[in-house]
Order: sequence, then C-alpha cells, then structure tokens
Amino acid sequence: MHSIPFGVPRLDSIIGGGAPPGNVVLLAGESGAGAREFLYTSATMNALSRADEDLFDLHYGTLDDAASPPPEIHYVSFTSGEQYLREEMAYTMDSDIVEAAIDYIEFHDLSPEYFQLSPIPREWYLGQPTQLEDLGHRHNRESVLGALGNTLSEHAPGNLVVIDSLTDLVAGRSEDMTWSDIAMVMKGLEKASYQWGGLILALVSTEALSETELGILKGATDGTLLFKWETGGSKRARTMVVQEFRGVLSRLESENIVQFETEIKESGLDVSDVRKIR
Repeated sequence: MHSIPFGVPRLDSIIGGGAPPGNVVLLAGESGAGAREFLYTSATMNALSRADEDLFDLHYGTLDDAASPPPEIHYVSFTSGEQYLREEMAYTMDSDIVEAAIDYIEFHDLSPEYFQLSPIPREWYLGQPTQLEDLGHRHNRESVLGALGNTLSEHAPGNLVVIDSLTDLVAGRSEDMTWSDIAMVMKGLEKASYQWGGLILALVSTEALSETELGILKGATDGTLLFKWETGGSKRARTMVVQEFRGVLSRLESENIVQFETEIKESGLDVSDVRKIR
C-alpha cells in the first residue's frame, strides 16, 4: 500500500513515506505551537512536488519508494479567501516555494455559508451590501456543514484535503449547528475517507475545546498529531506527539519514539529532534 506524504521530510522518512491512504488526521495544538504551520507545509510541499521538481528536491529531498503525492490538493477554509491564505502561507515559508506551489492548490472559501446566518454585514465577507431580499432567502441557503460535505464528496477521493479549521465550527455553534452536529460530521467523515482513499487533515485549537470535546474529536478521527509548547530553562520548544494513528503509531512504538521536537524553516515545519524511551 502506498503512502501519502505529509510533506514534512524527516517525519515522512521515519514513518515510511507518509500516512496510509484513507485517513482523517486531527492537527490539534496550542497557539503558535506548529499545528497551522504543519497544515501549510503539507499543502504546499505536496503541491510543489507537482509544480517544480527541482525546487521540491531542494527543500524536501527524495520521496520514499512507498510514497506517492496526491494528484490534487484542496484547501477548505470557513473564514478566509485565497489571497489572504496565500499571504499567510508566505509568512511561514519562503515566498518562492509558495508562489511555485500555489497554482496547484485549489482553495474553497466557505465563508458565505459560514457567516450567512450571523449578524456580520455581507460586505465584510462578500464585498456586497446586504439587500432586503437577501434576508428573506437566508433560510433557503445551504448550511456550512452541508457545504463542507458536498465539497469533500466532490474533491476528497484520492486527494489531499486540509480543513482550516474545526475551531471555526466550534466557535460558530448555534441552534442551527450544534456540537453534536459537528461531532457527527467528523465521525461520518472518518467512515467516508476510508472509502475515498485520500488524506484529510483537520486543524483545531486545543484552547477552544474542553477535554471531553477534544477526546470526542480524537475518537472520530484516525489519528491525532498534538502540538504543544514545552519550556525548559530560558528556551521554549515546539513539540509534536503522535497519538493513536492507524498504520503509523506502531512504527513509532517499535522505534521507541515518544515525541518530536519541531522547528519552522524557510521550507515550512520540520522535525528537528526525536525523543526516544531510554
């Protein structure tokens, strides 16, 4: 079975090329600890493998024999458009890498569905003023979870999809979108992704969830990468722990790996050190 690269070179080399196809992976982390940077790196480096082989070889290296980049990369956002995300990715990675890769990433902006039932003025997210007739048709519009489901059904099979982010859904809970709805969609996504055979990465902030809610999301996905800040003396380090991951965790356990230290470089997030049981 081939693997789909995460796009993080040292991690991919340790786990045999990447993630097994058919997985939903939760990227859960504290603010600035690396979860978002991991998301950007995965989307960009997988796109770069298609866009510029020389640049990919320079910044990533050689793919594992068992690894195969997905044919398409899709970036789903509930609150941001393509131009904003381009700029944010360029803050994390070298602009040459982002510019080369960006045309191979398809962006899906679900902010119209996300904000439609909120008091947010239309011109804030669509650039158009709210009209009287718009108010009367709001109830006929597609829900944000429905729009997410349709987007995934169309584009997720065989491909890489990154979801930015579940935190937005949690923050947008209401009578029309409850916590139970969000949890059920994630559980259904886990079942569907196994049939689709691609890779789905879903970002969430641990600071926005209770321990119970985070536990539910972990149980509704195939694997969790947990990003934390660790302080020692006068320095802070970004750390990443792999939790319950089908086809990956057993490999790490066999090598006694318990934690990764990560760093942000011009090519995005990468593993800087590996901590093992001694």
